[in-house]
Amino acid sequence: MSNSKSFIGLDEVQSKQLVDKLNVLLATYQLFYINSRGFHWNIKGEKFFELHLKFEELYTDFQIKIDEVAERILTLGHQPLHSYTDYLAISKVKESKNVADGRKAVEEVLGSFKEVIMLQRELLSMSAEANDEGTNALMSDYIREQEKLVWMYSSFLGR
Repeated sequence: MSNSKSFIGLDEVQSKQLVDKLNVLLATYQLFYINSRGFHWNIKGEKFFELHLKFEELYTDFQIKIDEVAERILTLGHQPLHSYTDYLAISKVKESKNVADGRKAVEEVLGSFKEVIMLQRELLSMSAEANDEGTNALMSDYIREQEKLVWMYSSFLGR
């Protein structure tokens, strides 16, 4: 470990490692966001009204989280990625195309949450080791919220 500390008192090497992983989370959120928008726009069928609203809630929440993650990267003294080329290259969530079936969309949401939560748990561990309470608190809050959403979406599928 280096002895060099950032302006907020964190080890600069550990902060850079966190930033690299936070940029993966940022990219993953961006793809999850755009997929949720597509589900919202294209959903059809019996559960249209319910799912249309739920997908809007998802992408609205992602707008906030995307901004928070980017601002955390800046707080740690680095630059957030901001091109879709970068996002597509490193996101843990892949693009969805033209999904109109509600069950398929919910299955994709659940798969995406699994990737996001695993990534956030990794960040939680890294931030604890770096004594980075700011990132740690953010990840802890996100995980708690998203675990509840996983339960709700799983219940929708009868699981």
